[in-house]
Amino acid sequence: MPYITKISAQKNNTERVNIFLDEKYAFSVDLDVLVQHDLKKGKELDEADIIDIQFGDAVKKGFQQAVDYLSYRMRSVKEVTDYLTKKEIPAPAISEIIHKLKQYKYVNDLEFAEAYVSTHRKTNSKGPSVLKKELKLKGIDDDNIEQALSQYPDDLQLEEAVKQVQKLVRKEKNRSAKEIEQRIKLQLQRKGFSFGIIDKALQEAYDGQEEEKEEEALLYMMEKAKRKVGYDGSFEKKMKVKQFLFRKGFDLDTIDHVLDKGE
Repeated sequence: MPYITKISAQKNNTERVNIFLDEKYAFSVDLDVLVQHDLKKGKELDEADIIDIQFGDAVKKGFQQAVDYLSYRMRSVKEVTDYLTKKEIPAPAISEIIHKLKQYKYVNDLEFAEAYVSTHRKTNSKGPSVLKKELKLKGIDDDNIEQALSQYPDDLQLEEAVKQVQKLVRKEKNRSAKEIEQRIKLQLQRKGFSFGIIDKALQEAYDGQEEEKEEEALLYMMEKAKRKVGYDGSFEKKMKVKQFLFRKGFDLDTIDHVLDKGE
């Protein structure tokens, strides 16, 4: 059975020492592990002892890495597990580390999910379906996801969707209502809002001002079309203006009304 012939401090890490068995380097351990296992020169170690010592050292090392990783922001259990795996911490040690982190309340998937929903709905204007997908990718189970999303009810979803609709309407004010609506629906769907919430948000954001806004947008685009075709009042140029506006999503009745009124 091999025995410890030398224990030397590491040059680059004063918290760790190198263990030599039968005059040959065998492994390194943290000082706490050294004390815990009463490692000293002349002590004999069998294979089971070495496995136990190395497991304890992996837990000690990985736990500190996990705490450092968590110091920047909250993480899910899966994120910590993936991080430790990349750091080549053995799977059995990772299981023990996660257990300890939960005991110390350093990780909690429900608290993580609730904080994630709260932060990303406010800062990134995300809807529930996108948040749900992102939480699943972070390893959060369905029960915790549903509980976290319960703090994002329909009234808050509608409030956020209305803000985004109003913002897009201001940004795209010179487009037709049809084209604006298509862009809004596409963007809010990508953000994770349901069709029901999107439709309600569109109704609330416009609030009966559709005709006025449509005419303002049409007048703007009409002037642009006239400049583009070199409008001179002729039938041919008039038809080109109409075609341009129709392709932009304006209906023919409104085009005729505004064009005739302008002339």
